[in-house]
Amino acid sequence: MLITNYLEDNASKFPGEVALVELNPEAKENGIDWKEAELVEPKRSEAYRKELTWGEFEDRANRTANYFISLGIKKGDKVALLLMNCIEWLPIYFGILKSGALAVPLNYRYTADEIAYCMDLSDSIVLIFGPEFLSRIEEINGNMPNVPNMVFVGQGAPAYAENYEESIHKMPATKPAVEIAPTDEGAIYFSSGTTGFPKAILHSHASIISACITEQAHHNQQKDDVFLCIPPLYHTGAKMHWFGSLVSASKAVILKGTRAEWIMDALSSEKCSIVWLLVPWCQDILDAIDAGQINLAEHNLDRLRLMHIGAQPVPPSLVKRWKAFFPHHEYDTNYGLSESLGPGCVHLGVENIHKVGAIGVAGHEWETKILDEDFNEVECGKIGELAVKGPGVMLCYYKNEDATAECLRGDWLMTGDMAMEDEDGFIFLVDRKKDVVISGGENIYPVQIEDFLRNNDKIKDVAVIGIPDNRLGEITLAIIELKAGAESTIEEMDEFCNGLPRYKRPRKIIFEEVPRNPTGKIEKPKLRDKYAGGAVVAKQVSS
Repeated sequence: MLITNYLEDNASKFPGEVALVELNPEAKENGIDWKEAELVEPKRSEAYRKELTWGEFEDRANRTANYFISLGIKKGDKVALLLMNCIEWLPIYFGILKSGALAVPLNYRYTADEIAYCMDLSDSIVLIFGPEFLSRIEEINGNMPNVPNMVFVGQGAPAYAENYEESIHKMPATKPAVEIAPTDEGAIYFSSGTTGFPKAILHSHASIISACITEQAHHNQQKDDVFLCIPPLYHTGAKMHWFGSLVSASKAVILKGTRAEWIMDALSSEKCSIVWLLVPWCQDILDAIDAGQINLAEHNLDRLRLMHIGAQPVPPSLVKRWKAFFPHHEYDTNYGLSESLGPGCVHLGVENIHKVGAIGVAGHEWETKILDEDFNEVECGKIGELAVKGPGVMLCYYKNEDATAECLRGDWLMTGDMAMEDEDGFIFLVDRKKDVVISGGENIYPVQIEDFLRNNDKIKDVAVIGIPDNRLGEITLAIIELKAGAESTIEEMDEFCNGLPRYKRPRKIIFEEVPRNPTGKIEKPKLRDKYAGGAVVAKQVSS
């Protein structure tokens, strides 16, 4: 079975039922209320709310596939996709797969040089992109001789690109006659690029379908569920959680924006039952409720049954705050990485909320081990590197044998995450292997310090990194972002840190906004680039 078979089945059984909704809250700020505009001015309503039925979804995917085939795309070719979240994203993705090509989603934050690099590394010969990227594409258009086909999604296509909408409507809506097997290559995703330019991660169709099965097994999506999808679709996280909606033929809402009030309005107006949040968005919602900026009495959340978080360590204090406001909502944590095709290789489970703080146990059809530097399993309670084995493990790093050999040990994927397992078999993430700070010969795990600091009511976000020190090799620097209106001093924070063992206390503290990427991960490479050279404008605290 292929992922495209789910779409075909849904279109056959439920052709007139809504599959996707796109909400653009910025329309509200332009004087359009998405709850009323449909009645007032239907044409204008498309600016804030669009719908696509399962039948239309399948129709567009087939037309897209036939369009690519008309361009000369054949099985095994690569098609890159550079779009902001929109209702066209998923039909294009499925169209690429139906054509027999490999889908190559690109991070919408990539610079022009990174786009060109990823196009070349992946051997992509088609780039389909949106208006937000015009300036970046024009900057490198002449430097991509191996990309003969440029396709533009939106109004006013540049002269060097074909118009997507006009092109696909000339194509038949019949399923293309391309033989695809589960073992065939299906997609290339890119690593976060924390050690330079990103690596290309090659996955099979079998890997993609496994993500559907894992997600649905974990969250039990049913036909009447409505999933609110906020994170970027280029990433394996958001799309793979949406796969549960695909399997259950249930509606999903794509929200273009991450403001707390927009999320709450969408949950209420679309009667959503499931939402996947990143840590910063969850914090923003709770802070807005605390500040009286969001009035829960004005929102209908009766159908919301599950809030889950992934993509980064989740502070237990955050979940406690959420449950205080929403005691009847189930909560879950999912762990994964692009090399395992997204979330689910480790999974907490809604029945295990008493273990909040852990990332969970091996997910559906997955196995886990925690290994020392010699690849031997460590004892319970000891720290080692987490390794996972399952149906979603990548085939390889495309065109990078050395990196593949370092990451894959037989069928086991080395995650690069340091973890420990407790006596009940639950795995606790300690830190990224590359983020461990070695100070005076002592291993310090920044995540543990960050979790402690987040218990301070004045702190909105925090990142801890290692910076060079002549005597100890490295010392810890805490970058603290205060909540709106909060005031504090380095001395106050230093005193708060007395609750930590002496060797774990931050040696320097600075107040600054904590940078995060679109998937919610702290951008520690940026912080290390900024501060690891020694130019740290921060006060040395007590040792």
